[in-house]
Amino acid sequence: MSAFPSPNRGVRRGGQRPELVVIHYTGMSGCAEARARLCDPDAEVSAHWLIDRDGSAEQLVDERERAWHAGEGAWAGRGDVNSRSIGIELVNGGDEPFAEAQMAALEALLAAIMARWGIPPRGVIGHSDMAPARKHDPGPRFDWRRLARAGLSVWPRPEPAPGNFAADLGRFGYPHAPPGVLLRAFRLRFRPWALGLAGPDATDRALAADLAARFGVDGRAPAP
Repeated sequence: MSAFPSPNRGVRRGGQRPELVVIHYTGMSGCAEARARLCDPDAEVSAHWLIDRDGSAEQLVDERERAWHAGEGAWAGRGDVNSRSIGIELVNGGDEPFAEAQMAALEALLAAIMARWGIPPRGVIGHSDMAPARKHDPGPRFDWRRLARAGLSVWPRPEPAPGNFAADLGRFGYPHAPPGVLLRAFRLRFRPWALGLAGPDATDRALAADLAARFGVDGRAPAP
């Protein structure tokens, strides 16, 4: 196998560098099936990295190049996420827990990527974050809080200071979307146990306000 076997890649547009990491699940039963699709020129989809359930990781596209994993969507008010991100696919059908070996491998890979490219924890997002109207991955079984405890992502504090839910999520980075779509995407990542409940409730609003205050994309430094 070649070092970077997927032909589905190109030049990062406008000389952009990776400033985001987007996490996906494959939605497929096995690694071989996922690899075949990510390397199929007719599929026109790829990712930089693929991590199997046993923790084995393989690089399909050079990180200096643009992989085709994000599609339409936006983050922090800007589109063409492919040109400014690194995509990681986790072998998972979408309705199962993520294996311990797989999560440990992801943590090691994330730490290395973030160090190589100077990506801060708030730059690690899910596919459903940047495309909330059409994507669900990495889904409610993914342990975002574990990544945050390791300094590899962010997690909100339940401060009793609710604000404007949609506006605060926009400041955090979410693209414009209908209220119900934003609520679903937010809860997929930060309150999966609350999916299906009416809202946003006071807890949703408080968490969103904290994300905006500490990790907003409006140029202000994060609060301690």
